[in-house]
Amino acid sequence: MPARKPFAPSTRHVQLLRALLAAFAALMVTFSPDHSASVGLSVFSGWAIATGVVLGLGAWMVTRAGHRTVPTLLALAYVFAGMAAGITGARGAALYFAVIPIWAVIAGALETGMGVFERRHGDRVVARDTLTIGVLTLVIGVATLLVPSGYALDYFIEDAGRTFTLTGEIIAVGLFGGYAAIVAVFLAIAGLSPASSELEPTTAASTSGPEARTPEDRP
Repeated sequence: MPARKPFAPSTRHVQLLRALLAAFAALMVTFSPDHSASVGLSVFSGWAIATGVVLGLGAWMVTRAGHRTVPTLLALAYVFAGMAAGITGARGAALYFAVIPIWAVIAGALETGMGVFERRHGDRVVARDTLTIGVLTLVIGVATLLVPSGYALDYFIEDAGRTFTLTGEIIAVGLFGGYAAIVAVFLAIAGLSPASSELEPTTAASTSGPEARTPEDRP
């Protein structure tokens, strides 16, 4: 019986853990009856700190030595943003519309840069996944900046028999929930897909098998 290979963390493990955390954040935003900035900051704080820890572990356990600076900075960006969002006495629209865009621009730029570097010097599949998340993070930052923090629209629903108010806070928190859902699905698919290194032996075997021989080579 062949000996089992020792467990070695990989990029896919980091992706799956990030997907799980993003899924929790998306579910909490989706099913919460309160979409205020305070609730959004609470969800973001927990998600960002946990994601930062995962990224930090990945930087030191998965990333090659000599290339850990930017991944570590990315992890710190998540942790510091989560800590800033967790300031209890300051939770409100002003803090939300400050923390989310700043985090998104910094984290998005770092992750996009990582993707560009990986595309030139590493695994192109990992580079594609990293670039996608980086760009998505930049998009959520820009989208949040475009939402007026003081926006308020009253509307009446006859079936409910009452008036509701759509605010800038609700829109911004909803955008974060949508972002988290997209990240969760994308990273789950990326983490469950075969790594490019696993596909290479299969490709080599298929080109060297009996079906790949020319008619002259076959007995």
